[in-house]
Amino acid sequence: MLATWKIAPALAAGCTVVHKPAEWSPYTAMMLSKIAHEAGLPAGVLNCVQGLGESAGKSLTEHPLIKAIAFVGESQTGSHIMRQGAATLKRVHFELGGKNPVIVFDDADLERALDAVVFMIYSLNGERCTSSSRLLVQASIEKEFTAKLVERVAKLKVGNPLDPETEVGPLVHDRHCKKVCSYFDFAREDGATIAIGGEAMAGPGNFVTPTVFTNARNDMRIAQEEIFGPVLTVIPFKDEQDALAIANDTEYGLAGYIWTNDIGRGHRMAAKLDAGMIWVNSENNRHLPAPFGGMKASGIGRDGGDYSFEFYMETKNICVAMGTHSVPQLGT
Repeated sequence: MLATWKIAPALAAGCTVVHKPAEWSPYTAMMLSKIAHEAGLPAGVLNCVQGLGESAGKSLTEHPLIKAIAFVGESQTGSHIMRQGAATLKRVHFELGGKNPVIVFDDADLERALDAVVFMIYSLNGERCTSSSRLLVQASIEKEFTAKLVERVAKLKVGNPLDPETEVGPLVHDRHCKKVCSYFDFAREDGATIAIGGEAMAGPGNFVTPTVFTNARNDMRIAQEEIFGPVLTVIPFKDEQDALAIANDTEYGLAGYIWTNDIGRGHRMAAKLDAGMIWVNSENNRHLPAPFGGMKASGIGRDGGDYSFEFYMETKNICVAMGTHSVPQLGT
């Protein structure tokens, strides 16, 4: 899906494309390229190159004939790519990491908010950039809401992703699974509580139990670093200003979610949140022509509609004289 967000507007704008997928998920990119050629796309217009980022990726980002780089991935990798392309002045379009807050006020529809909180961190195994991995819940309802949350998480079905009943599948790679599990130790070291989960599942596969951290502060590693797994950190807040300060206290700025029945508060919070995309009383509904992208360490540029095309084109000013046009005669 994310590849098509880049490839389709690039092709429509008249560009040729070299697509290097992540080494841990290479096959769908090959299939997409093959299907495009079978559909009649000329040879050499859409190219798929496999390899490691450190070698194949670096060769592309430093190559003088590559004019622009669109990348989806970790913020640190985006920094490397920007440095590698600097010598040839490549333009960049980055959709990077996030540590997105979902803010639940005590006047919200708590059942709908609970559905959204669970869906936005545990669907897709938490491996999505817009997942709401920090739950900021008003202190007056923290215990009640967290208890219901833990109860729901305990019922999530973890298993084979090809089984329609499965709600949480395996993580993409063994190395990533180990990285996610390392945060369970970080949580304990920093003084947080593991209310549920907090371990890899026994047996084959990169399965991690859906996890909830409580008694957490926003300065903990579990609240500041992108874990990218089925792991949620719960942080209480007092009022609007406190929620805003906690939500913005991160290097990331991709998405934010606000749950309140006070629409004025929803607008105030949305205006002041440092994030490129805000949903009020919603869980990431996507209108494809709308701009998609983040602020701060979460990216540069936007996808969606006209925003997608601008990156792949150059604006040119052409001035043509019509009819007689007097030219100032200097030196006569």
